[in-house]
Amino acid sequence: MNNSQTPTKRGGCFRNGCLALLIIPLLLIAGLFWGLRSSHSIPDRFVLILPLSGGLDEIRNESTSLPFMPSRGPLSLQEVLFVLDQAATDDRVREVLLDIGGLHTTPAKITEVREAVEKVRKRGKKVTAFLRSGEDSDYLLAASCDSIIVERGGYLLLDGLKAESLFYTTPLGKIGVQVQAAQWKKYKSGIEPFVRTGASKEYFEQINALLDEVYNDYLAYVSTRRKISRNAFEAIINNDALLSATKAQTLGLIDGISSYWELQRSLTRKVTGKELTSDNDAFVSASEYRSAVPWPRKSTTDEALAVITMSGTIVRSAGELSEGIDVETLKNSLDAALENKKVKALVLRIDSPGGDALASADMLQMLDSAAVKKPLVVSMSGVAASGGYMTALAGKTIFAEPLTITGSIGVYALKPNFSGLAEKIGLGRDVVTRGRYADADTPFKPLEGEAYNKFVAASGEVYDDFVRKVAVSRRMSIMQVDSVAGGRVWTGSRALKAGLVDRTGGLFEALHAAQLLAKIDMTKKPKILLYPVQKSWYESLLQGNNASFSERVVVALKKQLLHEIVPRRQFSSMAAFYEMLTSTGQLHILAVMPCEVNIN
Repeated sequence: MNNSQTPTKRGGCFRNGCLALLIIPLLLIAGLFWGLRSSHSIPDRFVLILPLSGGLDEIRNESTSLPFMPSRGPLSLQEVLFVLDQAATDDRVREVLLDIGGLHTTPAKITEVREAVEKVRKRGKKVTAFLRSGEDSDYLLAASCDSIIVERGGYLLLDGLKAESLFYTTPLGKIGVQVQAAQWKKYKSGIEPFVRTGASKEYFEQINALLDEVYNDYLAYVSTRRKISRNAFEAIINNDALLSATKAQTLGLIDGISSYWELQRSLTRKVTGKELTSDNDAFVSASEYRSAVPWPRKSTTDEALAVITMSGTIVRSAGELSEGIDVETLKNSLDAALENKKVKALVLRIDSPGGDALASADMLQMLDSAAVKKPLVVSMSGVAASGGYMTALAGKTIFAEPLTITGSIGVYALKPNFSGLAEKIGLGRDVVTRGRYADADTPFKPLEGEAYNKFVAASGEVYDDFVRKVAVSRRMSIMQVDSVAGGRVWTGSRALKAGLVDRTGGLFEALHAAQLLAKIDMTKKPKILLYPVQKSWYESLLQGNNASFSERVVVALKKQLLHEIVPRRQFSSMAAFYEMLTSTGQLHILAVMPCEVNIN
C-alpha cells in the first residue's frame, strides 16, 4: 500500500496567475484615478508652495509610491532645484511660499537651495518663508527669503551647531564583541567608535575646522540678510536660544506672525484680488506644478545633457530594499546615456559618503571609460567623500559647493571578533580546514600574526592605489596628494585651495560647463535626461527582472511600507559597515568618510 500523499493544488485565487487577474485591474483603476486627479490645469496666476523638510535626499525613488498608498514623501533636492529654476521664469508664478519645517540636512544642500531662492528673487518674484517652529537649519534657509512668517504660537530654537560621536567599544566588550581595525591613515577616524572610548585629537581637529566654517557661514549669512550685526545674532544664540514668535519679531529675526490659514487668505487677496474660497484657489503645490510643466525643464533643442546621480552609500550590489548606489545601477545609467546619440555630455551628480572601496574603484574605471566617449563634469552635492570622491576623479571639471563635505582620501578595514560572545552563551565550534588561512576570516576569533599583517597590508595597498588615482587625475605628485589625504576631510572651499576640486558651484553651474564642453549653442536650452531612470509604480510592477508579477507587487509594498513606517534619513557615514557587518560578519575594506555634518 502506498502511503505517500500527493500535494493537492491550492484552489481559489491564491495562485500567482489568479492574483494577477485581481490585482492588475485594481492597479489600473487606481492609476487612472491618480492620473485624472493630477492632470488638472494650473491657474494663470498663483502662489507656488514648496514644502521642505527632512534630509533633502538627492533624488526620490518613484517606484516606492504606489497609487493606493499615502503620500509620496518629501521633495528631493533635485526636485526643489528644478522646480525653482522653472518658477523663476514662469509668469504664472506670482509668488513662492516655502513651507519649512524639520530640515535635517547638510550645509551644502541648504546653500544650494538658498542660491536657487535668490535666483527666483532676482527675477522680481517675492519669496515668503513660513516656519511652524523653526530650528537653525530651517531658519538659515528661511533667511534667504524676502520675509519670514512664524506660525502663531510657534517658536524659534536657535541654539547653534554641534557634532556628536558615540563610541561602542565598551558596550560591545561587555557582551563579548571586539573589532579589529586597519587605518590608513590617522585622520581616517571612522574606526574610532569601534576601537576607542573617546575621539582622537585628529578627529577633533577636523570636526572643529568643519564646524567653524559652517558656523561662520551661518552667522555671516543671517546677519547680512536680516540686517543685524553678527555679534548681536551670536548673542541671541548664546543667551536666548529658545525664542517665542513675538520675541523673535521684536529682535528683527522674523517679519510676521500668522496662522497658515491667515497667510493663505492674505496671499490669495494679493494675487487674485479676491477672498479665499473653495472656487478661488490661488495655490499650486510643487508636485502639481511639476506634473504641469516640462520636466525637469523646458528645452529649445533636441541635444541633451545627461545627469547621472550617485546617491547614498556605495555598495557592490544592491538588495531589493537597498537605498544606496551599486555598480550595476551606475553601469546601466552610463550605458543608456552613452548609447543615446542626443546626449552630448554627462554630469555626474554625487551625494555619497563612500562605501565599499573596491566597488568605488570599479565605478571610477567605468566613469573614466565613459569620459573618453563624452565630456564628463562632476557636481558634488552635500557629501562627496572617500569613495564618493574617488568616483569624482573621472570629471573633466569638478564643482563643489563651498560647504560640500569632500576629500577623506583614505581607507580603513574592520573585522568583528565574536569569540567572547560565543563563550558567554556557550556556543561551541569545531572547524576542519585545508589551507593555512582558511579559517582566518572567521568572526569567531581575532586575526593574529601573519594573518593580521596581511589584513593591514591589504588596506594599505588600497590606500596607495587611491592616492595614485588622485595624483594622476589631479596632476599632483604622490607626496602632494598624501599631504592632503590620510583621511582628512575638507569643505568645498578648502578643497579648492588644496587642488582637490576645480570650481565652486552647484548643479546648474555644472550643467552650464557641460554645455560648453559639448559645444551646444549657449543660446539654447538642451534637454536634461535624469539617470538612473526613475520607474513609476506600474513600470516597476510590469517590467524589470525575472521575478513573477506577484513577487514584484510584494517588493513594491515592502518598499512603500518601509518608507512610511521608517522614513529615510540622511545616510550615516557608517552605514556601509553596519550593512556589511550584519550581512556577512566578515572583514571589509571601506572608503567611507569618518563623520557627517548636518545642520539641525
